[in-house]
Amino acid sequence: MSQEKHISPKAGHLLISEPFLQDENFVRSVVLVCENNENGSFGLVLNKLSILKLNELIDNVSVVECNVYVGGPVEQNTLHFIYFGEKLSEQSIELAKDLWWGGNFDEIVEQINIGKLDKEKIRFFIGYSGWAIGQLDLELQENTWIVCDELISENIFTSSPEDLWKIILRNMGGEYQLMANYPIDPRLN
Repeated sequence: MSQEKHISPKAGHLLISEPFLQDENFVRSVVLVCENNENGSFGLVLNKLSILKLNELIDNVSVVECNVYVGGPVEQNTLHFIYFGEKLSEQSIELAKDLWWGGNFDEIVEQINIGKLDKEKIRFFIGYSGWAIGQLDLELQENTWIVCDELISENIFTSSPEDLWKIILRNMGGEYQLMANYPIDPRLN
């Protein structure tokens, strides 16, 4: 396999699960790295849609029919969000060009309600993916993850959750393009 798998992920990079990963939380997952530092790592699974809508989780939210994704198995009683476009909250952190993580929830909901932020340009997540100090590095050495450091932010919002894993791998080209077509069960190959 190529060296790209072994680069250390930074905020704004993607972790693509290897094709045959059987961990039910991360099968065919694409994880957006939000933090990776000396305290550990934090990310959000981008392609695991929950059965919930935002207005079912939060009272007094007038944004109906806004999907919620499962950001990971950790603390599923927490709500996180990313959005695409211009910075709309002073507390938002830029992860990549025009890709923002977090901020003031009420400000963001207001931006959606007044039409300044299209609900197709924001993703809400329950829970997150977390790694203790050194844990992600170990998983990278074991080839559990492929690091994509050339994020096309808009793909996150325009691709269906079912297709995102394949789309990212195809865009990476080379051997990754072939991986995009691997079956989930290698015995079916």
